[in-house]
Amino acid sequence: MPIKSFRGKLADEDIQIINLHTNNGNTGYRITKFEVMTADAVGSIESANLVSIYKVPQTTASGVADFSDQTLLAAADYRQHDNEAYGLSANTVIFDSETFNQDIYVTNKDMKTGASMNYYIELEMVKLALDENTVATLKDIRNIVGNV
Repeated sequence: MPIKSFRGKLADEDIQIINLHTNNGNTGYRITKFEVMTADAVGSIESANLVSIYKVPQTTASGVADFSDQTLLAAADYRQHDNEAYGLSANTVIFDSETFNQDIYVTNKDMKTGASMNYYIELEMVKLALDENTVATLKDIRNIVGNV
């Protein structure tokens, strides 16, 4: 199936919408790649960012990755230390079994200095059968209503 990619830059506490919805909902998506990198790569920077992807609208960018949240599609924990002995660490988790057919929401929260982050996302496009379309749409509606 075709791959669709998105890239962008998130300020601290930023939320961006990636528009994926269609009129008929017959196209589904799965995240196949999610990468993050600091946007402020020069000088002495100390950051502790959590960049997350959700399948429902977010009102705030959180610094907490809650894997029991069924609306969370992926999370990347990025830590860069001033002290070279500690260097850089990054962990990314993608829940690749999740298929969705609505918009997704990317958030960034820096717990230290307010650093901006770059992101790159690849989505595999999946043709949904009518029953899969209905299930994906109903899940998304239930998740939106449950978070209001």
